[in-house]
Amino acid sequence: MSKKQLIQKTNEAFESHFKSQASHHFLSPGRINLIGEHIDYNHGFVLPAAINKYICFAVKAHHLPEIQLLAIDLNDYYSIDLNQPIQPIEKTWVNYILGMVHQMQEKGLKLNGLSIAFSSNIPMGAGLSSSAALECGFGFTLNKIHGSPFSRMEIALMGQKTEHDFVGVKCGIMDQVASILGQKKQFILLDCLSHHVSYAPIDWGENQLILLDSRVKHSHISSGYNDRRNEVTQGFQIIQSFYPEVKSFREISESQLLNIKQNMTDKQFQRCLFVIQEIARVHQAVMAIQESDIQILGACLSETHRGLSSLYEVSCPELDFLVFHALEFKEVLGARMMGGGFGGCMLAIVKKSATKTLIESLKSKFKRKFSIDLVSYPIKISEGTHLYEPQKAIQS
Repeated sequence: MSKKQLIQKTNEAFESHFKSQASHHFLSPGRINLIGEHIDYNHGFVLPAAINKYICFAVKAHHLPEIQLLAIDLNDYYSIDLNQPIQPIEKTWVNYILGMVHQMQEKGLKLNGLSIAFSSNIPMGAGLSSSAALECGFGFTLNKIHGSPFSRMEIALMGQKTEHDFVGVKCGIMDQVASILGQKKQFILLDCLSHHVSYAPIDWGENQLILLDSRVKHSHISSGYNDRRNEVTQGFQIIQSFYPEVKSFREISESQLLNIKQNMTDKQFQRCLFVIQEIARVHQAVMAIQESDIQILGACLSETHRGLSSLYEVSCPELDFLVFHALEFKEVLGARMMGGGFGGCMLAIVKKSATKTLIESLKSKFKRKFSIDLVSYPIKISEGTHLYEPQKAIQS
């Protein structure tokens, strides 16, 4: 579904349900992450970007003390009473919204009544962070309608806290920052400790990024996401007991970790080793981008997959299969699983001339092996969460 079709679908559903026309439309993108997986909550550096897959919000103010929500794709409706305390409920999708309402009320914003319908063309469970798009899109919408009292980074941090307190996922800040602070044709170099953001354009030359969806669905809530975070946190506490001067993983070397390996469980050691190596790979990748060395960048991606599969253990047979067979093509410079893990997409750098052949080959092999139809997504690096203005869209 194209962006234009998504906006039209959302608008029509709004008018049908609320019997009036929306006054504003907002678009909030999903994201990819080039490198730096599971590093945001470990205070390293990451390199994500917003993509041209969105959640669209159609909005209109009203005078009742409630926020009326129509989740078009779920065929579900929920109303938030703004005069009542905000607490998590059983419906997960509602909690992403409730958490943002709670955050803004806690910060002193008096919210007015709104009718909102939303729909998405971000593939669910593909590791493209539809949850961050929902949080940031809704938060940005509230912020804009109420005079923009909060910065984009403040909204991203509210989204992270929503995941922690209302959804139960101890995520880092990367997904929210990528969704709300994305810029066209730019990757974001995010320092996950200071939250400093800079932008990195990439000259792909004769190469391009492709995204292949294994269609193995995952949920951070039911997956081992929180388990991995607990294991790496326990490992870091052991590191600090031997090196009390160390404040984050970016300050510890691989050799120092090896010196205290016997004091950790195998899992704790493996998780910490991956984080240290991945932080180093991000720096190597940034240097490769600055020098337009796509060959080195691709090698970094492939090394990341090996670490995610064998050390952090968040891959799955389907994704390992895809990466292995993608790398059999000499035109593929690098490939890895992307996202929190346990399913989702493979990201690869491939020569444009070989893209069609590669996708057809992988689809055929994947179907024979797993009886699953592999899906490819054409992606462009896009603008972050924004108010959709038809005239500007036509001009651009």
